[in-house]
Amino acid sequence: MTPILYSFRRCPYAMRARLAIQSAQICVELREVVLRDKPQAFLDVSPSATVPCLVHASGVIDESLDIMQWALAQNDPLGWLNMPKHGFEWIVRNDGPFKHALDRTKYASRYPDEDASAHCLDACAFLADLDAQLGLWMFDHPTLADFAIAPFVRQFAFIDKAWFDTQPWPDLHRWLDQCLTAPEFAMSMQKFPQWHVGDAPFLFPQDGD
Repeated sequence: MTPILYSFRRCPYAMRARLAIQSAQICVELREVVLRDKPQAFLDVSPSATVPCLVHASGVIDESLDIMQWALAQNDPLGWLNMPKHGFEWIVRNDGPFKHALDRTKYASRYPDEDASAHCLDACAFLADLDAQLGLWMFDHPTLADFAIAPFVRQFAFIDKAWFDTQPWPDLHRWLDQCLTAPEFAMSMQKFPQWHVGDAPFLFPQDGD
């Protein structure tokens, strides 16, 4: 069977799953989910009811990083899995403390009892550390860590892009721009039609894009 990927274009977790699938050159049937109108077919297979969710011949993968590793384990032409173990430590920091601070900065109204400014400072501390880590890439070539983390840095940057661009993180600014202009990112961010039961399969990545 062609694997089925339930996705949502703007979700950073779904972005990184699509990035790895595109890099691995694996074809999936992409089903774009509107989060306020989740289809029952998606809810029936996703244990967490969150995107991304991959349904394949051997079962269901419900975590974005696991989907990335599943795809790249099958085909990794760009060598994304060839990274130091330290790369996974960076992903843990991104997915844990940075995402926690990011949510409470971007969606401050959802956390009225928390100090958004303090969380912003926490996020900035992570970004300053990341800036110090970066050369052309996080390591000596593009890896899983770059494209697992970049969608979240992008989300933080666009809270207030004008302010973000003034911050003293020159390597981070260059790296983020490099990630966002990579062919894999352009492919993963094309607009996808909302999926409905009975629709013809929408294959991702699309030939010729």
